[in-house]
Amino acid sequence: MPIQAVFFDFDGTLADTLPLSFDAFRCVFETYENETLTNEQITAKFGPTEDDIIRRNVSDASKAPAAIKDYYAFYENYFHERVSMPRDIVHMLEDLSGQGVRMVIITGKSRRALDVSLNKLGIEKFFCFSVSGDEVERPKPDPEGIFAALKLLGLSREEAIFVGDSSADITAGKSAGLMTIGAHWFETVQTARFDPEPDRVLKSARDLTEMVRESRAAIER
Repeated sequence: MPIQAVFFDFDGTLADTLPLSFDAFRCVFETYENETLTNEQITAKFGPTEDDIIRRNVSDASKAPAAIKDYYAFYENYFHERVSMPRDIVHMLEDLSGQGVRMVIITGKSRRALDVSLNKLGIEKFFCFSVSGDEVERPKPDPEGIFAALKLLGLSREEAIFVGDSSADITAGKSAGLMTIGAHWFETVQTARFDPEPDRVLKSARDLTEMVRESRAAIER
Protein backbone atom coordinates (compact mmCIF):
# COMPACT_ATOMS: atom_id res chain seq x y z
CA MET A 1 0.00 0.00 0.00
CA PRO A 2 1.49 3.41 -0.94
CA ILE A 3 2.44 5.87 1.78
CA GLN A 4 -0.28 8.53 1.96
CA ALA A 5 0.88 10.37 5.08
CA VAL A 6 4.02 10.99 7.08
CA PHE A 7 3.74 11.72 10.80
CA PHE A 8 6.73 13.57 12.20
CA ASP A 9 8.11 14.17 15.65
CA PHE A 10 9.42 17.73 15.92
CA ASP A 11 12.51 18.26 18.12
CA GLY A 12 15.51 16.55 16.57
CA THR A 13 13.44 15.39 13.59
CA LEU A 14 12.14 18.46 11.75
CA ALA A 15 14.32 21.06 13.44
CA ASP A 16 17.54 21.04 15.44
CA THR A 17 15.84 22.62 18.45
CA LEU A 18 17.16 20.25 21.11
CA PRO A 19 20.27 22.31 21.97
CA LEU A 20 18.06 25.37 22.52
CA SER A 21 15.65 23.37 24.69
CA PHE A 22 18.52 21.94 26.71
CA ASP A 23 19.93 25.41 27.36
CA ALA A 24 16.53 26.82 28.30
CA PHE A 25 15.93 24.00 30.80
CA ARG A 26 19.47 24.32 32.13
CA CYS A 27 18.94 28.04 32.73
CA VAL A 28 15.70 27.36 34.61
CA PHE A 29 17.12 24.63 36.86
CA GLU A 30 20.27 26.62 37.59
CA THR A 31 18.12 29.59 38.60
CA TYR A 32 15.44 27.80 40.61
CA GLU A 33 17.17 24.64 41.85
CA ASN A 34 20.83 25.74 41.87
CA GLU A 35 21.54 22.63 39.82
CA THR A 36 23.35 22.33 36.50
CA LEU A 37 21.93 19.43 34.49
CA THR A 38 23.61 17.60 31.62
CA ASN A 39 21.82 17.04 28.33
CA GLU A 40 21.34 13.39 29.31
CA GLN A 41 19.75 14.35 32.64
CA ILE A 42 17.38 16.72 30.86
CA THR A 43 16.50 14.14 28.20
CA ALA A 44 15.59 11.69 30.96
CA LYS A 45 12.84 14.10 32.01
CA PHE A 46 11.31 14.28 28.52
CA GLY A 47 7.81 12.96 27.92
CA PRO A 48 5.60 15.62 29.50
CA THR A 49 5.39 19.14 28.02
CA GLU A 50 7.92 21.79 28.96
CA ASP A 51 5.46 23.23 31.49
CA ASP A 52 4.93 19.89 33.20
CA ILE A 53 8.64 19.04 33.24
CA ILE A 54 9.25 22.26 35.14
CA ARG A 55 6.28 21.79 37.47
CA ARG A 56 7.44 18.27 38.36
CA ASN A 57 11.06 19.25 38.97
CA VAL A 58 10.94 22.63 40.72
CA SER A 59 10.88 21.83 44.42
CA ASP A 60 9.04 25.01 45.39
CA ALA A 61 5.72 24.75 43.54
CA SER A 62 5.00 28.44 44.09
CA LYS A 63 7.96 29.27 41.83
CA ALA A 64 6.83 27.06 38.94
CA PRO A 65 4.86 29.79 37.09
CA ALA A 66 7.89 32.11 37.11
CA ALA A 67 10.17 29.27 36.04
CA ILE A 68 7.86 28.41 33.13
CA LYS A 69 7.76 32.06 32.09
CA ASP A 70 11.56 32.19 32.14
CA TYR A 71 11.79 29.02 30.04
CA TYR A 72 9.64 30.45 27.26
CA ALA A 73 11.39 33.80 27.39
CA PHE A 74 14.73 32.07 26.86
CA TYR A 75 13.31 29.82 24.13
CA GLU A 76 11.82 32.70 22.17
CA ASN A 77 14.62 35.24 22.70
CA TYR A 78 17.40 32.90 21.59
CA PHE A 79 15.53 30.97 18.91
CA HIS A 80 16.90 32.70 15.82
CA GLU A 81 20.39 32.78 17.32
CA ARG A 82 20.42 29.03 18.01
CA VAL A 83 18.09 27.46 15.42
CA SER A 84 18.07 27.59 11.64
CA MET A 85 15.97 25.82 9.03
CA PRO A 86 18.21 23.44 7.04
CA ARG A 87 17.63 23.46 3.31
CA ASP A 88 17.54 19.67 3.15
CA ILE A 89 14.59 19.60 5.56
CA VAL A 90 12.77 22.28 3.55
CA HIS A 91 13.45 20.33 0.36
CA MET A 92 12.08 17.18 2.01
CA LEU A 93 8.87 18.96 3.01
CA GLU A 94 8.50 20.53 -0.44
CA ASP A 95 9.11 17.20 -2.15
CA LEU A 96 6.65 15.27 0.00
CA SER A 97 4.05 18.01 -0.45
CA GLY A 98 4.60 17.88 -4.21
CA GLN A 99 3.97 14.14 -4.15
CA GLY A 100 0.59 14.78 -2.52
CA VAL A 101 1.69 13.27 0.79
CA ARG A 102 -0.13 14.62 3.82
CA MET A 103 2.06 15.56 6.77
CA VAL A 104 1.30 15.85 10.47
CA ILE A 105 3.43 16.76 13.49
CA ILE A 106 2.95 14.68 16.63
CA THR A 107 5.14 16.04 19.41
CA GLY A 108 5.54 16.10 23.15
CA LYS A 109 6.21 19.85 22.96
CA SER A 110 3.60 22.18 24.36
CA ARG A 111 1.34 23.97 21.90
CA ARG A 112 3.00 27.25 22.87
CA ALA A 113 6.53 26.01 22.16
CA LEU A 114 5.48 24.30 18.94
CA ASP A 115 3.71 27.40 17.60
CA VAL A 116 6.72 29.59 18.41
CA SER A 117 8.96 27.14 16.57
CA LEU A 118 6.75 26.75 13.50
CA ASN A 119 6.16 30.49 13.16
CA LYS A 120 9.84 31.34 13.44
CA LEU A 121 10.88 28.61 10.99
CA GLY A 122 8.08 29.36 8.53
CA ILE A 123 7.15 25.71 7.85
CA GLU A 124 3.62 25.53 9.27
CA LYS A 125 2.13 25.62 5.74
CA PHE A 126 3.39 22.12 4.98
CA PHE A 127 1.31 20.38 7.65
CA CYS A 128 -2.36 19.43 7.70
CA PHE A 129 -2.36 19.88 11.47
CA SER A 130 -0.27 19.13 14.52
CA VAL A 131 -0.85 17.35 17.82
CA SER A 132 1.05 18.79 20.78
CA GLY A 133 1.83 17.22 24.12
CA ASP A 134 -0.81 19.22 25.97
CA GLU A 135 -3.52 18.14 23.52
CA VAL A 136 -3.43 14.47 24.48
CA GLU A 137 -4.04 12.71 27.76
CA ARG A 138 -1.18 10.26 27.20
CA PRO A 139 1.90 11.59 25.38
CA LYS A 140 4.41 9.43 23.54
CA PRO A 141 5.40 6.63 23.91
CA ASP A 142 1.62 6.16 24.04
CA PRO A 143 0.14 6.10 20.50
CA GLU A 144 -2.86 8.31 21.36
CA GLY A 145 -1.70 11.18 19.14
CA ILE A 146 -1.03 8.84 16.21
CA PHE A 147 -4.47 7.26 16.45
CA ALA A 148 -6.04 10.73 16.56
CA ALA A 149 -4.15 11.76 13.42
CA LEU A 150 -5.16 8.61 11.53
CA LYS A 151 -8.79 9.21 12.44
CA LEU A 152 -8.71 12.86 11.38
CA LEU A 153 -7.13 11.96 8.03
CA GLY A 154 -9.37 8.92 7.50
CA LEU A 155 -6.37 6.66 6.88
CA SER A 156 -5.47 3.14 7.88
CA ARG A 157 -2.26 2.42 9.76
CA GLU A 158 -0.80 0.83 6.61
CA GLU A 159 -1.05 4.17 4.79
CA ALA A 160 1.08 6.22 7.20
CA ILE A 161 4.59 6.11 8.61
CA PHE A 162 6.00 7.66 11.77
CA VAL A 163 9.37 9.46 11.78
CA GLY A 164 11.18 10.38 14.98
CA ASP A 165 14.54 10.57 16.71
CA SER A 166 13.72 8.94 20.04
CA SER A 167 12.85 5.50 21.38
CA ALA A 168 9.55 6.99 22.59
CA ASP A 169 8.72 7.91 18.98
CA ILE A 170 9.50 4.43 17.72
CA THR A 171 7.54 2.80 20.55
CA ALA A 172 4.52 4.99 19.80
CA GLY A 173 4.68 4.24 16.09
CA LYS A 174 5.01 0.50 16.59
CA SER A 175 2.21 0.47 19.16
CA ALA A 176 -0.04 2.08 16.56
CA GLY A 177 0.98 -0.48 13.95
CA LEU A 178 2.80 1.99 11.69
CA MET A 179 6.07 1.57 9.84
CA THR A 180 8.66 3.46 11.90
CA ILE A 181 11.62 5.51 10.71
CA GLY A 182 14.47 6.51 13.00
CA ALA A 183 15.66 10.00 12.00
CA HIS A 184 19.37 10.49 12.58
CA TRP A 185 20.07 13.40 10.26
CA PHE A 186 20.77 16.00 12.99
CA GLU A 187 23.87 16.07 15.16
CA THR A 188 21.78 16.23 18.34
CA VAL A 189 19.16 13.50 18.80
CA GLN A 190 17.26 12.20 21.80
CA THR A 191 18.26 8.57 21.21
CA ALA A 192 21.61 7.45 19.79
CA ARG A 193 20.57 3.77 19.85
CA PHE A 194 16.89 2.99 19.47
CA ASP A 195 15.03 0.58 21.72
CA PRO A 196 12.95 -0.82 20.13
CA GLU A 197 14.62 -0.75 16.72
CA PRO A 198 12.72 1.16 14.02
CA ASP A 199 11.98 -0.46 10.69
CA ARG A 200 14.61 1.79 9.13
CA VAL A 201 17.15 4.34 10.33
CA LEU A 202 17.82 7.17 7.89
CA LYS A 203 20.81 9.51 7.96
CA SER A 204 19.46 11.89 5.33
CA ALA A 205 16.14 13.65 4.83
CA ARG A 206 16.55 12.97 1.11
CA ASP A 207 16.44 9.24 1.85
CA LEU A 208 12.96 9.67 3.29
CA THR A 209 11.59 11.41 0.21
CA GLU A 210 13.07 8.71 -2.01
CA MET A 211 11.58 5.95 0.14
CA VAL A 212 8.13 7.55 -0.04
CA ARG A 213 8.45 8.11 -3.78
CA GLU A 214 9.39 4.48 -4.37
CA SER A 215 6.41 3.34 -2.28
CA ARG A 216 4.00 5.40 -4.33
CA ALA A 217 5.60 4.56 -7.68
CA ALA A 218 5.43 0.82 -6.98
CA ILE A 219 1.62 0.98 -6.95
CA GLU A 220 1.48 2.96 -10.19
CA ARG A 221 3.61 0.42 -12.09
